[in-house]
Amino acid sequence: MSLHPATRQIAFINAAHSATHFSLLILATAVLGLVQQEPARFGTDYGPILALGTGMFVLYGVGSLPMGWLAARFGRRALMLAFFLGTGGCMALAGLAPSPPWMAVALAGMGAFSAIYHPVGTAMLVEAAGDKVGRAVGLNGVFGNLGVATAPVLTAFLVASLGWRWAFLVPGLLCVAVGVLYWREPAVDMATARGAQKPFPVIPPAVVRRAVAVLLSIAAVSGLVFNAFTLLLPKLMQERLAGSPDLLPVIGALAFAVTICGGLTQFTVGRMIDRMTLKRVFLPMALVQVPAMLALSFVEGWLVLPLAAALAASIFGQVTVNETMTARYIAPPLRVRLYSIRFFVGFLGAAAASPLIGLLHEATGRLDMTLVVLAGFSGVTLLCALFFPDRREELRPELWQPAAAPAE
Repeated sequence: MSLHPATRQIAFINAAHSATHFSLLILATAVLGLVQQEPARFGTDYGPILALGTGMFVLYGVGSLPMGWLAARFGRRALMLAFFLGTGGCMALAGLAPSPPWMAVALAGMGAFSAIYHPVGTAMLVEAAGDKVGRAVGLNGVFGNLGVATAPVLTAFLVASLGWRWAFLVPGLLCVAVGVLYWREPAVDMATARGAQKPFPVIPPAVVRRAVAVLLSIAAVSGLVFNAFTLLLPKLMQERLAGSPDLLPVIGALAFAVTICGGLTQFTVGRMIDRMTLKRVFLPMALVQVPAMLALSFVEGWLVLPLAAALAASIFGQVTVNETMTARYIAPPLRVRLYSIRFFVGFLGAAAASPLIGLLHEATGRLDMTLVVLAGFSGVTLLCALFFPDRREELRPELWQPAAAPAE
């Protein structure tokens, strides 16, 4: 039985989400083996090598801004094809890098091509989701976090068994192969693939402005917190649970176990969003982040695992809420543009994660202070959750009455 063309397209979008997050996190684990395998070429310090990814995250953020214009000019399908081929090609080039500058250039190229996915792919996904946006975004989030979760464990395995270069080469070539398969797929209009869609309701401008203000504020903070947490997780496992360099595969497995909790949470949150208002899902997750981050800054041993898992569930589940905010409050013609702006703001915050971790770790020799700083940023997320509208019209759009609805 053949799959519906739209279903196959969504499968490629989900695969692209996994590839995006996997590619961005290879360096975070590969650096632990790189300092041992090629110290003469790349040095032996964790912080400076991790900082080679700064350009990658900067272009990942800045590159998302023009994607709305590029999608209108060249088409979303062409951009998604460029994503697969460009991201995979640059990943492979990073594995062939002869020196730190060339590594930084290859990683920057990978970040530039990876910037395509979120504004373009998310908009395509939401259009095809119909009334079940939360479920579709939640499942898509699972695939994204599958990339986050498998990056440390697979990278650790490849580094330990074949060498750090293969940790970039293998996923890079796989990404290119998926791109070739995508190129062979017929074009599909995602907006009409599932049949006629209900007209988007007219929402009072004051409510929309409030939602957008919260959305952009969250983007700036959550981008930093999400990226910093996923980057520091392998190092945190090494510091608190597996200090020996010989235990690199164990470090990867522990990071995987923690991160998969976040992926499973996104699927659950996606289903909850289709039955509850966004604020009632968002607020409990925001309440968890600050105390969990502060506790994680000083605990040692196996207590790190449940705390890190709770934090991953909160941080990753929040992503599903954030992406659904745009679908519920912004009309389809404007979504790609707002996704571009939102991800631009969020990824600028994400770009600060790599140097922040590197500098604080170099200054203190541990990750304690980094986690305390991240707890402060998580406090902003809590304020945003408190300020976000709580409207029953989210679940029953026909109830929106612009003239009668009270301004918020």
